[in-house]
Amino acid sequence: MLRLEDVKMANGTFRLAADLTVPAGQKIAVIGPSGAGKSTLIETIAGFLPVFGGRILWGDTDLTKVGPGQRPLAILFQDGNLFPHLSVADNVGLGLRPDGRLNRHQRDAVARAIARVGLDGLETRAPAALSGGQQSRAALARVLVQARPLLLLDEPFAALGPALKDEMLDLVSELVRETGASLLMVSHDPKDARRITDQVVVVMQGQVFKPQPTGALLDNPPEALKAYLGGGNS
Repeated sequence: MLRLEDVKMANGTFRLAADLTVPAGQKIAVIGPSGAGKSTLIETIAGFLPVFGGRILWGDTDLTKVGPGQRPLAILFQDGNLFPHLSVADNVGLGLRPDGRLNRHQRDAVARAIARVGLDGLETRAPAALSGGQQSRAALARVLVQARPLLLLDEPFAALGPALKDEMLDLVSELVRETGASLLMVSHDPKDARRITDQVVVVMQGQVFKPQPTGALLDNPPEALKAYLGGGNS
């Protein structure tokens, strides 16, 4: 279980406050207007941005001052961060060892992750030889192989077409269900939230609001959120 206890975070001069709990195994969308702080929230939880007050906890463990690499989470950004000079297998392997020196057990884990995301047989290909959807799958495999209990997504599929994005969202949903991981997913599209998440966290006006059921919130959003959602909340 992830808890943000009266957390005060910052990104440059921007400030954001949060006090909420993410239950284990929950799939939660993070939505709000552009510039409201959605990525700031994700990057703070991941340890890339500082906390100026409060605590971030995973269960009973205080993560507030723990470095990004030691936190029990994996994060997938918009660009996927695939290295162009490495093969699919080598890129995925970086999720286990930054130096790429994998033992047999780790190589087997990489192979399983690649197969699970539907890239079996493409292990030796470079990212440039993959389609956009295949690149997204490779990036997701690198997250999967880490086997962390918390998965953070910062709009990694935003550049994909609607059908391919839905396919990737469904794959993410399957993977977190299989692993029991918790999911926090930034999205600018309420349809993404409806498709795979149980709850929604709204970020706006310098505040991260507590999770609410996805359908109920999007069917009847508060006034402050209606302008942002526009006609896309159906």
